[in-house]
Amino acid sequence: MEFARTSSGYNWGMAKLTLVYGMRLLPEGEVTEVGEAPIKLANGRTAHVTMHVLEGSKEDIEAQLRQSVEAFFDLYPEI
Repeated sequence: MEFARTSSGYNWGMAKLTLVYGMRLLPEGEVTEVGEAPIKLANGRTAHVTMHVLEGSKEDIEAQLRQSVEAFFDLYPEI
């Protein structure tokens, strides 16, 4: 299913979606820089995913990740 582009973004309707994400655990202090990750789209264009860093204990990271996912979907109340 293709999404119709509207002036306010995509018309999501009841379409099935694809969530793109990546995770990697590294020792604290090991990461010095985080950039965007490119995504090649079916139409030949390239999109970018903003990378995020979560730090703390296992429990801290899990809680931050849950909060981040909930906040992400709050940005798209139409889906």
